[in-house]
Amino acid sequence: MSAGIRRVGVVGGGQMGAGIAEVCARAGLDTVVCEADATAARAARERVAASLDRAVRRGRLEPGAARDTLARMVFTGSLDDLADRQLVVEAVIENADAKTEVFAALDKIVEDPAAVFATNTSSLPVMRLGRATSRADRVVGLHFFNPVPVLPLVEVVASLHTAPETVAAVENFATRTLGRTVIHSRDRAGFVVNALLIPYLLAAVRMAESGFATAADIDTGMERGCAHPMGPLKLADLIGLDTVAAIAESLFDEFREPLYSPPPLLRRMVEAGLLGRKAGRGFHTYDQG
Repeated sequence: MSAGIRRVGVVGGGQMGAGIAEVCARAGLDTVVCEADATAARAARERVAASLDRAVRRGRLEPGAARDTLARMVFTGSLDDLADRQLVVEAVIENADAKTEVFAALDKIVEDPAAVFATNTSSLPVMRLGRATSRADRVVGLHFFNPVPVLPLVEVVASLHTAPETVAAVENFATRTLGRTVIHSRDRAGFVVNALLIPYLLAAVRMAESGFATAADIDTGMERGCAHPMGPLKLADLIGLDTVAAIAESLFDEFREPLYSPPPLLRRMVEAGLLGRKAGRGFHTYDQG
């Protein structure tokens, strides 16, 4: 089946959704990006175009390839435009109700009973999303990492309902069509990467919160002392502090381990709209120009 996936839909054109759509279109696929409305769809197109321009400037992509990539993409504000898709990847806000609503709607709209529904969730149970549809055997986790065009890893997550052939099709699609590296995880909060990463990020937040060290020194310590390419608080800012908090909440809800509990400082920053790089300010400040 994976060899036959040529029509892909992505629901959500934010940082992650735009990146997923871009890599699909760069792989030669007919790609439709669905946003909440026409205005958001135009913003998603601008986001992809800016990413392609950066790739060209950095010598990672030829100008002609960038133009061809954008030409393969359609940006819409209507889920109905995904009716003929063979694979739909959900990449909306990390909120169970919002994601469940998307899957329930797709179940009624997507015509091919063999189509695969994938979620890019960082932490929510795949089975819960699958049960919002009449085809839970065709629902799978397909978790990309930010920035999607640069980071090669994808986590493939099967729920208790996901059919083995669905997993095989998605793995083949990710590796052969998109050129990604795949790891597998059971359907548990955080999967592999975030179950390891989030406690580390939260420990850095607690260190800054306590006044033990500044955000700059914490990041420099891990970059220069442990050869990490990016310090934990810079990384949290890149992911988005709202997303970090949402993943932490999901992990804590499932495991009830204190190391997963979001620190008060993180909650307050989210409440204040200090979400990191996308907001221009988090633990560090960023040029929005």
